[in-house]
Amino acid sequence: MTTLTLYDLAEPHACLRETRDAAEIATLLAPLGIRFERWAASVALPEDASDDDVIRAYRRDIDRLMAEGGYRSCDVIRLLPDNPARATLRTKFLDEHTHAEDEVRFFVEGSGVFYIRGADAVYALECTRDDLIAVPEGTRHWFDMGPAPRFTAIRLFAEPDGWVASFTGDAIARGVPLYEGSA
Repeated sequence: MTTLTLYDLAEPHACLRETRDAAEIATLLAPLGIRFERWAASVALPEDASDDDVIRAYRRDIDRLMAEGGYRSCDVIRLLPDNPARATLRTKFLDEHTHAEDEVRFFVEGSGVFYIRGADAVYALECTRDDLIAVPEGTRHWFDMGPAPRFTAIRLFAEPDGWVASFTGDAIARGVPLYEGSA
């Protein structure tokens, strides 16, 4: 279930607030410039679905988002617990970073957590099936898929290079609780 947890910046393990209400989540994230919406991931994907299958299944939503946001490319990131590179991939996303473009994700299966650093707290948003999140360029954040990842997300990009991170070098991500996976 989609959950937003706010952690204290000074004591990153201290939970300040938690909510599962989608409207409240959107309201709390809006001052950070974060777009959060609940959509309908209406297609059940088979275990062996290819990236092209996922894109075909959600082509109408992808085209609408691309036109709306001026995005020029998209891809699919899909990780399952048996992926031999899961630990390496998890580590890649765990350090705080920014991007020179928006980071847009539509979760069509599974879950993962976006951690966004605000001026007052770290906002940990557990995204699940049906969640659309858009993190504005330049926003400090990181992502945790857990030790046994299970998610499929469509990613949209303004630049054809795709996911390019600028790491901040700040250790804040190591102070906030890691994501252990959806129950």
